[in-house]
Amino acid sequence: MKKSLLVLAAIAACGAASAQSTVTLFGVVDAAYRNVANKSVSTTPFGPAYSVKASRTELANSGLSSSRLGFRGVEDLGGGLSASFWLEAPITNDDGATGVSNFTRRSTVSLAGSFGELRLGRDKTATVMNEEQFDPFGDTGIGGSLIIDANEASVPGSGYGSNGTYKRASNMVQYFLPRLGGFYGNVAYGLAEQTRLSPDTAASTNTGRHIGGRLGYTTGPFDIAASYAQNDTSFTTGSGAAAVARPGKVKTFNLGATYDFGVAKLFGEISRSKDERNALNIFTPGQDVDLTGYLLGVTVPVGPGVIRASYSQVKYDFNRVPVFGVNNADPKASKLALGYVHNLSKRTALYGTVARVSNKNGAALTVGAGPSYATTFNRTALQAKSSMGYEFGIRHTF
Repeated sequence: MKKSLLVLAAIAACGAASAQSTVTLFGVVDAAYRNVANKSVSTTPFGPAYSVKASRTELANSGLSSSRLGFRGVEDLGGGLSASFWLEAPITNDDGATGVSNFTRRSTVSLAGSFGELRLGRDKTATVMNEEQFDPFGDTGIGGSLIIDANEASVPGSGYGSNGTYKRASNMVQYFLPRLGGFYGNVAYGLAEQTRLSPDTAASTNTGRHIGGRLGYTTGPFDIAASYAQNDTSFTTGSGAAAVARPGKVKTFNLGATYDFGVAKLFGEISRSKDERNALNIFTPGQDVDLTGYLLGVTVPVGPGVIRASYSQVKYDFNRVPVFGVNNADPKASKLALGYVHNLSKRTALYGTVARVSNKNGAALTVGAGPSYATTFNRTALQAKSSMGYEFGIRHTF
C-alpha cells in the first residue's frame, strides 16, 4: 500500500512539473499566384534602341507572411523566472523542396524574468526588426521593403558584394529590456568566431561580427523607435594567388514611427547605411558608399480586411570625385506598392498585391521576386529600367 502511494505521489509530482512547461508546434503556409516582369533598355545612344522584358509566372510562397515551421517551448522556473527555446525553419510549400532541414530563420534559447530577457543564438537584427515594424508590407511578398532589398543586394557599379548579415545574424548574445512604461528595446552582439593568430597579423579579421541595438517608445496610438547596427564584412577581389580580401564595416541607422488614427494607420521610416569597406589602394575610387532611403505608408481597415499602400525610395552615393568637373549621377530606385488583405478568420486570409519598382542611373532592384534583368540583347548592353508584379494568394497560420 505504501509503495502504491509513493508511485502515485511521484506521478502527481511529474504531472505538476510538466504542467509548468509547454511546447508548441506553429507555422505559416502561404501560397500565391505571382507574375513579375522586369524591363531593361539599351544604354548606348548609338545604334537601335532596345527594350527587353524578362517575365515569369509562378506559384510562389510567402506573399503575405513567410512560410515557416517552428517549435517553441517555455518552462516556468518559479519566482517570475522562465526558460524558453525557439526553433524556426523556412519552408517552400509551393514545391515541398525545403522543409525542416535547418532553422535559419531563428534558433535561440532564452532566460527571462523581471530583469528582461537574455537570448542566445541566431535571430533578426535590430535594424530589420525596425524596418519590418514600420512598413505596411514588412519584408514579405512583392510589396516588401525596398530598403531591406537595397541593403541586402550588391551595390551597383561599385564592385562591392552584398551585406549577408544585414537581415539576420548568427552567434548573437542579446538582451531585451523589460517593459518600462512605454519603452522597449534590445542590444545585440554577434561573435565573428574567426581564428586569431598570436601575435596578430593582417590575416586576423572580425568578418562576421555584428553589433546592434534598438530603443523605442509607444503610448496609445503612437509608436516610435530607432536602431543602429554595425556588420563587419569583407569582399574578395581577384582569384587564386591574386585574391585580395577587402575588410570593412557596414553601419546602418534607421528611425521609424506609426500613428493609428483608427480609420487609418500612418507609417514612416528613414534609413542610412554607410559601407566603409577598405579600398585596395589610394587609386581605387568610391571606397565609401552611402545608401539612404525613406518610406511613407498607410493601412486602412475595411470591414474584415485592410488596405495597404506604401511609397519608398533609395539612393546610392558613391562619394566620387568629379572628373573634369563632371560627376555621373548616382543610382536610385523607387517603389510603389498597393494591396488588400481579407481575413476569413483569425488564422486564414486572402490577399492581393501589386507593386512597381523604377530604376535610374544603373540601379537594378526588383519587386523582390521573379526573373533577373536581361543585361544584353543582340550584342547591345542593357540597363535595368523597371520591375512590375502582382500576386494573389491565401495564407493560413497554425
